Amino acid sequence: MARDTGSRANGHSRAASVAARLSCVLLAASLAGCASSSSDLTSALNPDPPSKMFADGDSLMSRGKFEDAATKFENLDKEHPYSPEARRAIVMAAYAYYRAGKSPEAIASAERYVALHPGTKEAPLAHHIIASSYFDDIRGPKQDQTAARKALEQLKILKSRYADSEYAQNAGNRIRIAEDNLAASEMEVGRYYLKQKNYVAAINRFKTVVTDYQTTAHVEEALARLTESYMSLGITKEAQNAAAVLGHNFPDSKWYKDSYALLQSDGLAPREDGDSWLSKAWKAVPKLGLGGPG
Repeated sequence: MARDTGSRANGHSRAASVAARLSCVLLAASLAGCASSSSDLTSALNPDPPSKMFADGDSLMSRGKFEDAATKFENLDKEHPYSPEARRAIVMAAYAYYRAGKSPEAIASAERYVALHPGTKEAPLAHHIIASSYFDDIRGPKQDQTAARKALEQLKILKSRYADSEYAQNAGNRIRIAEDNLAASEMEVGRYYLKQKNYVAAINRFKTVVTDYQTTAHVEEALARLTESYMSLGITKEAQNAAAVLGHNFPDSKWYKDSYALLQSDGLAPREDGDSWLSKAWKAVPKLGLGGPG
C-alpha cells in the first residue's frame, strides 16, 4: 500500500513538471507573439517618411524589382495620402506594374491617377501607361479589337490634350497602327457579310472604314466594296458616288478600275452626289468628270 501511494505521488510530480514546462513554452510563444504584434503596430503607427519610401521604391525600380516597387509606392500612398510624394507615387506604381508586365494593375493605377489628378504634370505619363498597356495587347484583325479601341482612345487624348509632351511624339505612329488594325477588322467582317449576300450589314462595315479610318490603306477597297454592295442592292446612285469618291482620291487604284468596270457593265459611270452621306463624310468632296481611269 505504501509502494502504491509513492508511485501515485511520483506520477503526480512528473505530470506537474510536464505541465510547468508546457506553460513556460506557451508563455514564451505568447510573449514572442506580443513582441511581433507590438513591432507590427509600431511600424503601422510610425511608417517611414514619405521621402524615404519614395526613394526606396525608386531604388527597387532601378534594380528591376518592379512588383516590389509597385507595392512600396502603393504603401506610400496609403500611409501618407496627403504628402507631396503620394500623388506621384500613384503614377509610379502604375509604371512599375507596367514594367512588371501586370497590365490590369497598371491600367487600374493609372486610371485612378487621371481620375484624381487630371491635367497635372504626371497626367501625360498616366495616359501613356494606359495607352501602352492596351497597345501591347492589340491582336490581329480577325480577333477581338477591344484593346485597339481603348489604346486609340488614350493615344488621341495624348495628341489632343498633351501635344507638347514627350509621350505625344510617338502617339501619332501608334494611332496609325491602331486605326489600320481596326479598319482591317471592319473589312474582314464586311467581306464576310458580302459573301453571305448580307449587303446592308456589309455596307455598315465599309461605311465605318471610310468614315472613321480614311487615312488607312483599307479605304480604297472599302470604297470599291461599297460600290459593289450598292450595285447588288440596286442603289445605283450611291454606287456611282462611291466610285466617284474612289476615282477622285485614288485615280490609279486597281480598285477604282474594278469599280468603273462594274458600273460600265450596267451602262453607268461614276457621278458625284453632294447629298450623299459619303460626300458629307469624306473630307474632300470629289470633283470628277465622267471619264474612266487612266
